[in-house]
Amino acid sequence: MTTDRSGATVFASPKAYRDAFEARLARLVGEDTLGVFILALANANYDGAIFDRLHGALRTAFGHWCDRFDGGDPRAAAAAEDDVEVFARLRALGFGHLTAARRRHLGPWELQFNPLRGLRPPRMSNAVVNRLYKPFDPGGFHFNKPFLRSEIFWEGELAGTPVRLLFNKFPFADLHGLLVPQAASNRPQYFDAEIHERVWDIAMLLGRTLPGIGFGYNAHGAYASVNHLHLQVFMRADAGYPIESMRWRHNGGSETYPLAVYRFDDRLVAWAALRDLHVRDIAYNLVYRPGCLYLVKRPMQGSYVHSAWTAGFAWSELAGAFTTLTLADFEGLTATRIEAELAGLVIRP
Repeated sequence: MTTDRSGATVFASPKAYRDAFEARLARLVGEDTLGVFILALANANYDGAIFDRLHGALRTAFGHWCDRFDGGDPRAAAAAEDDVEVFARLRALGFGHLTAARRRHLGPWELQFNPLRGLRPPRMSNAVVNRLYKPFDPGGFHFNKPFLRSEIFWEGELAGTPVRLLFNKFPFADLHGLLVPQAASNRPQYFDAEIHERVWDIAMLLGRTLPGIGFGYNAHGAYASVNHLHLQVFMRADAGYPIESMRWRHNGGSETYPLAVYRFDDRLVAWAALRDLHVRDIAYNLVYRPGCLYLVKRPMQGSYVHSAWTAGFAWSELAGAFTTLTLADFEGLTATRIEAELAGLVIRP
């Protein structure tokens, strides 16, 4: 684990960040824990360049885990049930059939085929939710579990806030991580003014040296998979997500986004809008960029039926980037079908 209270080295530049990310990932390949190997494989598999560099080590480690299961190794047999199930499906597929995530554009939208993402345990994603607030459950899954220590990429302090940065086990974004502020406080997945301010400040701080940095947030009831306060970290130094395009009215353009999007360039005004949604118990997803917040309100998960081609729309989908879990959906999906799915999330007056 890299611990640097200032973050000066890891966050010094996009290259420094990527180098640190890849170096830590390479060390995880040989870890003696099945879940950590799956994390390393899924992260490398997402990025073709990383997969090429680590291909030999990943293949060797995959073979070792196969041998351990065949030989009845207690370390394999005692692995977490979810990880055993994921590995069994990986083994049935065969290491040689793993391919990096594929991407294409459909009009203004982005589409990716990410087969390993389809192996992700659903956790809370299948739950029917009708309230934004749910108390933290110390007996449930959370980011203070001891077995997650090796999955930490960086831990320290940013903008005066203690944070923990973990790898996302089944990534769908570039250099995808999980930012857990004040992890030891066991906060549920529920914002207050303090946390909003701290995330805003962290984005501003990191934006000075990492021009592509951003954070996605799923409220409880908006496809958050864990009820422990966290955001998802991504790096996109290009034009950004489709929601950030200047073609849309919320960015000053002439076209209307399929959902009502609220863009805020003022931290206090943004919090007033979030507080209003909390009062009214309306679910939402967020995308933070340095000095900017995109807010999209939506129905609670479980209150509507989504199409079979998606596991549910969270922050990335509402930002215009969609993940498919089968090649047939990746090749056959149309912009019209995507927009029809988005239309089902419009909250009527």
